[in-house]
Amino acid sequence: MDHGSAVVADVLVVGAGPAGIAAAVFAAGRGLRVVVVDRSPEAGGQIWRHMRGGAIPKLAQQWLARLENSGARVLRGTAVVDACVEAGVFDVLADSSGSAVRISAASVILATGARELFIPFEGWTLPGVMGIGGAQALLKSGASFRDRRVVIAGSGPLMLPVAAALSGSGARLMFVAEQASRASVARFAAGLWRSPAMVLQAARYRARFLSTPYSTGTWVTAARGSTHLESVTVTDGRRTWEKATDILCTGYGLVPNIELAQLLGCDTRDGAVLVDAYQRTTVANVLAVGEVTGIGGAPMSLTEGEIAGLSVGSQQPLHASLLQRRAAMEAAALRMAEAFALRGELRALPTADTMVCRCEDVRYGAVQGAVCSRQAKLYTRVGMGPCQGRTCMPGLEFLLAWQPNTVRPPIEPALVSTLSSELAESAVPPLSSHSNMRDAHQ
Repeated sequence: MDHGSAVVADVLVVGAGPAGIAAAVFAAGRGLRVVVVDRSPEAGGQIWRHMRGGAIPKLAQQWLARLENSGARVLRGTAVVDACVEAGVFDVLADSSGSAVRISAASVILATGARELFIPFEGWTLPGVMGIGGAQALLKSGASFRDRRVVIAGSGPLMLPVAAALSGSGARLMFVAEQASRASVARFAAGLWRSPAMVLQAARYRARFLSTPYSTGTWVTAARGSTHLESVTVTDGRRTWEKATDILCTGYGLVPNIELAQLLGCDTRDGAVLVDAYQRTTVANVLAVGEVTGIGGAPMSLTEGEIAGLSVGSQQPLHASLLQRRAAMEAAALRMAEAFALRGELRALPTADTMVCRCEDVRYGAVQGAVCSRQAKLYTRVGMGPCQGRTCMPGLEFLLAWQPNTVRPPIEPALVSTLSSELAESAVPPLSSHSNMRDAHQ
């Protein structure tokens, strides 16, 4: 790739996880010029994260090979920082290791994925406390957890594969705590008779850490230690006890990355991008696929990517069986969301002195009286640090019932050299001008 260059495409796919890969493969298969951008050094997303030459599942190998052979151009290590539309053409500024890349495209497919939801509690900033997905990423990047005592506490199906992987890597898995009730988990499991492959996969994961207690209706209320994590306080709502541990992996599900969709003017519902049966958003020529439209897992992401790749820039109807497959997966995703819904007791986890924004050192007591995130930002700078609220804001929205804030560029951290480059300054209108975008589309 030529750094500081301009790129033209029929379709820009943002994100190279399963959904973005499938969308790119099927769009390129129709003869369209496809450009894929992803901030990671390798395609695959978090679920197929791997080092170059590292072992990955056979399904991932097949899809990565299809992407490689599709003719789509993949810009790795590249993050979209701004976007607008002019005369029906999408104008996108991306940062590639400090160099500006300008992309013009007739259509955009958003496959921006999701991130972990963290709910702050006493001691959650101690060294040794990390996200469940973060631990998975470290493992896939070659980190060693051998002989380290590990507790996993949070919610959602991601806990099972991470527990299995940690146990298989030599970690001393001490305890797995799922906040959802036993009844909720049991109902979800019983409903999986329609998906025997998922039942078998879950059973295989559990078999790999069978000697470790797995407790439902249980959650961590505090992490203890002076300079690093030494123990956690666990409760089931009736009794409380301590567990000695070196590492706590915690997270309460996933939050769709909707920032770019919001910047483009797409409607959202319940924190996810709203799409129709063809994965089209409410903005013309913008489609969305994968976890950004709602958490559903890799199989659903691949199916949505296929639908988007076949329908982008086309009015041809899709085969009914493809739409029916996606509908069945949507129903399963809805059951999963209901089963692992967060209990109200989690809102009592932070105290007034609990750090909620690590970037700006803001404590919970400083934001409790704010009526919205914007007011809290103005008074305390919460969410205004390097992560731009990606870590703290979803948790605070859960704790305080705030509505998501508006989005402004840059939507990803970028060097000043990118934002001040000639490519960034050459747009008409400027990329930072997003008013009336939806009117321009319609």
